[in-house]
Amino acid sequence: MSDAHSPAQQPAPPVAARYFDGQTSRLHRVTLTVAGGLARLAGEAEREAPLAELRVSERSRHAARKVTFADGAFLEIDDLAGFEQLLRQTGHRDSPVVLLQHSWRGVLAAALATVALLALGYLYFLPAAAGWIADALPLSAERQLGQGVLAALDHQMFAPSTLAPARQEQLRRRFATLAPPPSDGPAPAWQLVFRSSRVGPNAFALPSGDIVMTDQMVALLQDDEAVMGVLAHELGHLQRRHMTRRIIQSSAVTATTSLVFGDISAVLSTLPALALDMKYSRDAEQEADDYAAAMLRHNGIALDHLAAVFAKLDKLDGGKLPPYFSSHPPSVERQARLRARP
Repeated sequence: MSDAHSPAQQPAPPVAARYFDGQTSRLHRVTLTVAGGLARLAGEAEREAPLAELRVSERSRHAARKVTFADGAFLEIDDLAGFEQLLRQTGHRDSPVVLLQHSWRGVLAAALATVALLALGYLYFLPAAAGWIADALPLSAERQLGQGVLAALDHQMFAPSTLAPARQEQLRRRFATLAPPPSDGPAPAWQLVFRSSRVGPNAFALPSGDIVMTDQMVALLQDDEAVMGVLAHELGHLQRRHMTRRIIQSSAVTATTSLVFGDISAVLSTLPALALDMKYSRDAEQEADDYAAAMLRHNGIALDHLAAVFAKLDKLDGGKLPPYFSSHPPSVERQARLRARP
């Protein structure tokens, strides 16, 4: 509070209030006046204090206004209209935050700014932070993470491979002879494992370095060079650490959603993470496609083999999923990107 009224200005009338000394729960009926830079109480309790030592609570629609003294004693104001007049006379001004809270324009601007900040954070800060965290993770942590994911999938979705061991070894040796693209540096450590899947053809790379290929994918392609294209694609995921980044990003979004919505079921809290993460999945798939194309070309394998993979997967998918909600870009789009490469 500040005493800014001039001598010619009529002093505000006394303001009715309740005084608590901060030591006991006893209520004292008092009146508050201001003069000469001092606040004075009269009635069932009497005291005075410099205005500079008093703290006035923020204006609120429902809560009572309070004036707190330096020693912890405080007033609860009964005459709010009179108190507002007294504050104006002393030159007291609400903080900018309080003014914004009582302005619908301010509230709307703050809400829009918050949404914009969250959007910018998701689009730019979260991917950058996920990349930094992924790069900082020790390889032992990634191996443990990938092995845990594979163990869970083996329990829920996979069965042991029925592909002949000699055939498995043939594909491993063939892929081991391929050199990585020179522009991307050495290839990350990898090992090829085979599984029989309950959900059909699939292949993916785990942070542990395991590249998982299902028997159904090998049977669908019926072309070793096409299989090499799929494996090169998954090696691209490993090179860019896409799975580690995706897990970090999804975890961050899920945690934020749970904080915002509070007591909501685990299923609902994971839906935003799933929907929002699709954009990153599509971008990662395009990066892995580019890596695979460069690797195949470097090893003298025609890109038609990789394009054939996209075409077969597209026929298998039946085009049922809209492009945005597919974790992979549409096959037609991927083939066009291949054809556009110099």
